Amino acid sequence: MKEKTKNFETSLKRLEKIVDEMENSQLDIDKAMNLFEEGISLVNQCSKKLDETKKKIEILVSKNGKMIKEEYIEKEGSDE
Repeated sequence: MKEKTKNFETSLKRLEKIVDEMENSQLDIDKAMNLFEEGISLVNQCSKKLDETKKKIEILVSKNGKMIKEEYIEKEGSDE
């Protein structure tokens, strides 16, 4: 199944629901594992989006303290 790309807010809301369900429900091991795997995927998506946003902000303010916008180009396979 191909996973749809979700926006940050949607991913975060789903992650909150997963945490709530895992904390407050009696889940069988298979259901818990599936939720855990989905949660890890969502955490990675949210983390990547936050990192991209941070880099864009750094580019905006890094030019001699002046707000100069530069295009941010993500490099594939780069994990800083």
